Amino acid sequence: MWAWNGSHWVAVDRSQAPERWAAEVYRGPYHSTVTQIKDGLPSSSLSCSSVVADMLDSLMAEPGHQVLELGTGTGWNAALLALRVGPGRVTSAEVDPQLAAEARGRLEAAGLDVAVHVGDGALGWAPGAPYDRLIATYAVETVPWEWVRQTRPGGRIVTPWGRLGHIALTVADDGRSASGWVQGLGTFMPSRGVDQGLELNQVRRRGGGRTEGLFPRSATALHDANLLFALRVLVPDIRVSTAGGAVAWLHDGHSSWASLTDHEDGRTTFVQGGPLRLLDELARGWAEWERAGQPSLFDFGMTRTESDQWIWSDHDGERRRWEPLRAPRRPACGSAA
Repeated sequence: MWAWNGSHWVAVDRSQAPERWAAEVYRGPYHSTVTQIKDGLPSSSLSCSSVVADMLDSLMAEPGHQVLELGTGTGWNAALLALRVGPGRVTSAEVDPQLAAEARGRLEAAGLDVAVHVGDGALGWAPGAPYDRLIATYAVETVPWEWVRQTRPGGRIVTPWGRLGHIALTVADDGRSASGWVQGLGTFMPSRGVDQGLELNQVRRRGGGRTEGLFPRSATALHDANLLFALRVLVPDIRVSTAGGAVAWLHDGHSSWASLTDHEDGRTTFVQGGPLRLLDELARGWAEWERAGQPSLFDFGMTRTESDQWIWSDHDGERRRWEPLRAPRRPACGSAA
C-alpha cells in the first residue's frame, strides 16, 4: 500500500515493514488505504470500512439478488457482496487488467464464486444484465445511462457522486428514469482517466494576485456537512478542506485558492490568490443555501433520465431543483477506477 509522507506518496511493503503496513491499513473505520499510484496520484484504494458498510447498507442487497459491482479494486467489496447474496450472483468489472487479475486470485483463494471481468465501468457489464442491484466504488459526475438500462425496474443503484457523498437511486417501473436520496458523505476517487486537477500546494504555487482581508463568516462553520454538500452542488469547482480546525482551505484544482482563519477575538481573516475570487463564489453559495432554509444533505436527491440528470431537495414540503451558480469546468470523461 501507499502512505502520504507530507510531500509525496511512498510505498509500504507488507513483507518488508509489516508493523508499519498494519498500522496504515488498520488505522480505524474512518481511514482509507491507497493501494495503487498512477502518475503520482492515487488510482485505487480500500475505502474506509465505515463507508463500505454504509454503502452496502444503502444497496439493500438480499440473498439471491444478482449484483453488478463496478471498480473491483482489491476484491474486498465483491467478497462482502458474495457472502451476502450467494455464490455465482456477483459480477464485478475492473478497468485495470492487473487489479482484476489480482482480485480474481484473492476471491478464488477465499473460496468465493465471483465473476471478475476487465471492462470500462461506465458501460456496466451488459452480458450479465439485468441486475437487481448495481454498486460503483468510484465517483461519477453523471450516472451513466447504461447503469439504469442494465438494472431491473425497482432495482437499486448506489454510487458515489461528485467525490463527496453517495446516492441510492431506484429504477422506475417503466425503466425510463431512476431517482433517490443522498445517503451519506465520503470522499471517493473519480473515474479512471478523469483529470483530478492539482493538489492545493501546486495550486498555491500557480495562483498569483494575492489579496488579504476580513471575511464575514466563520471558517469553523465549514465543518457543517449539510453546508458542504450544498456548496458542492452550487459551486462544484471549489474544493473545501477543514482538516485544520479553525482554518479552512479552498482551491479549484487549477489556479485559484483561498484560506480562512478564525481568531480568538472573533475575526475571520482570508488570504486568496489566482484569477477566480473563490471566496466571492463561496459566499454566494452559502447565502443561497441559507435562503433555501438550510436543507440537510439528507434532504437532497437525484433524478436521472436518459437525456438529463439533476439534483433536487425536498425541504419543508417543497421540492426544488438545484443548479450550479456558474457552469462548472467539466473534467474529461474517464473509465472506471
